[in-house]
Amino acid sequence: MQPEDIRYESRSGRLGQMITAVVVDGARGKEYRLPTEQERRVGDVSEACVGKVFREVPFGVPVEAIPTGSSRKGGGSAFTVVLFGFDQWRKMFTNRQAVALGRLLVHLRKNREVLNAHYRTTDWTEAVTAMLVCGFDRLLDFASNQISWITSVEAIGHTFVRYALPITWDFSEGAQLNDVRGGWRMCLDAVLEASDTAARVHHPELIQPHIENRSVLSELRGGAFDLIVTDPPYYDAIPYSDLMDFFYVWLRRSLNGLSPLHDHAFVSALAPKWDSETKDGELIDESSRHGGDKDASKKAYEEGMARAFQMCHSALAPSGRFVIVFAHKQPDAWETIVSAIIRAGFVVDGSWPIQTEQAARMRAQSSAALASSVWLVCLKRDPLAKVGWDNRVMAEMRENIGTQLREFWDAGIRGPDFVWAATGPAMEAYSKYPAVKKANSPTNEFLSVKEFLDAVRRIVIEFVVGRVLHIEAGTDRLDPVTAYYLLHRSDFGFEKAPAGACILYAVSCGVSDRDLQPTWNLIKMKGSTKPEPDEVEEGAPGEESEPAEAEASGGEFILRTWKERKEKRMGYEAPGGREVPLIDRVHRLMHLWRDGDVRKVNDYLDDYALRRNDLFVRVIQSLIELSERGNEERVLLESLSNHLGAKAAKGDATMPLGLEDRSEE
Repeated sequence: MQPEDIRYESRSGRLGQMITAVVVDGARGKEYRLPTEQERRVGDVSEACVGKVFREVPFGVPVEAIPTGSSRKGGGSAFTVVLFGFDQWRKMFTNRQAVALGRLLVHLRKNREVLNAHYRTTDWTEAVTAMLVCGFDRLLDFASNQISWITSVEAIGHTFVRYALPITWDFSEGAQLNDVRGGWRMCLDAVLEASDTAARVHHPELIQPHIENRSVLSELRGGAFDLIVTDPPYYDAIPYSDLMDFFYVWLRRSLNGLSPLHDHAFVSALAPKWDSETKDGELIDESSRHGGDKDASKKAYEEGMARAFQMCHSALAPSGRFVIVFAHKQPDAWETIVSAIIRAGFVVDGSWPIQTEQAARMRAQSSAALASSVWLVCLKRDPLAKVGWDNRVMAEMRENIGTQLREFWDAGIRGPDFVWAATGPAMEAYSKYPAVKKANSPTNEFLSVKEFLDAVRRIVIEFVVGRVLHIEAGTDRLDPVTAYYLLHRSDFGFEKAPAGACILYAVSCGVSDRDLQPTWNLIKMKGSTKPEPDEVEEGAPGEESEPAEAEASGGEFILRTWKERKEKRMGYEAPGGREVPLIDRVHRLMHLWRDGDVRKVNDYLDDYALRRNDLFVRVIQSLIELSERGNEERVLLESLSNHLGAKAAKGDATMPLGLEDRSEE
């Protein structure tokens, strides 16, 4: 049976469920046993029972549709449950779960009568109800039919381990009213703990906040603001509104009738999506909101973000500050944000990378999500500011980020975080002007945001590669492919690496991410294969078969080892007549050295003038430091390094293979 057959059967309503095990507390911890017939009967709740419970609930059973879009880069869906017939939010819960949640919701709503009778004030009723509903909302995350069993801690997991809803074939279900992980008491305790924390930091002189549930694209009221802080949607990274629907449909039912303000906030059946007619709504690059038109989706996001920033500009006092928090990995996302900042009339006055994300969260482990958020502080640009010139802007940019890069590096910032941390200081020079012209262009072309950010990333990459090579300058002479290899190897080794970070490195180094695998054979990705047999050299005599290669899953890249890079052309020629990368030359020499032909090694070194190529020598030394002690790669690299040193010291005298190493001992 093929996957599509399973999906077809599921969509046809022939997907069922069966209890297979019961977990209980025992004398020595968790105990596992087969279910009894009574437990099987208790778990078999009818659809009619669900309908009966929800007759007491506003809007009835939550049959609102689950979005079928939620597309990410690559065309996949974040909600794969839809492919298996889970097309309504109600279907995310078993009948037994739905009945339990419905009963609890009914009693939460009835509790308002008790509160009104006891407190005789709507403020207390609204406050306590809100706390209870927050606990209920947290309970929902532990009460769906898409929850895995966590074997390491022997407890149920929760629905949203990441920003998606993938199908889960074996799911766990907790006793919601018991004192267990995911139970009502645990969920309510978490809300009360947050309330206690807020109470401790409360100060009588704090200004009472005024909260409005409106779109920033509508006119901001209230006069001039001294400070506006925004954490804008991250381009195409997360389908916020689609994810929100999971909780929204239950919040709407639990809060209905509490107050006119709450009813107004939940007047729509689902969370707000983009409205193409009014050009308002949720701002993300999501093609499913635009009939599948990716260009229209991108344009709507870019124009919407610029309009939102322009509204903030008009609402800000002349000396006010506009703060943007951004933590996205894609160059396109940054170009959009930077363009919106400049179009709105702002100049970046300062920036800080601040670690705001949990390192252990699922998204950090399986994606290129950043550990730090970059906080950009902006001022209103002088309305009389004139057009700038690229030569002055680039010089000022280099001066601005020179010191900052060293400070960020010394602070331990690494990886994609380091690349984007430099964007803020660089933007100070560029955003001073409403536009920047190219001084050497006969047609007075403008320096685009993309061109500027590309230049910034190149400077940052030169700095990082310089740290890997232990040199301060001259890394601009290093070819792009070798620069990428060193960056990838330094940050991720040969482990699985998030594709987003690898793409960022490739773009920053000047290599197309589409060329990493087919052209340069640097990485493995899902579905990638080794070169064709006629493109690969035969193994050395007596060479042992290689162990099975690690498999990259979707959204991950794995760097190829020197053994896996053995195409016949490697180290001799490059595609399209391009420069042969130094990493290819190093790997070619490693193969020649292992084959035991020192004459070919010496000929290769002489033919390509590598003996006194300082960058070549430094690349070898860096690879030695990056490799594990005692493994074959390090032994070969150290032997090559010794050979180079010996030949440089003793002239061109030919020595048998291996004697150079002993003469240096």
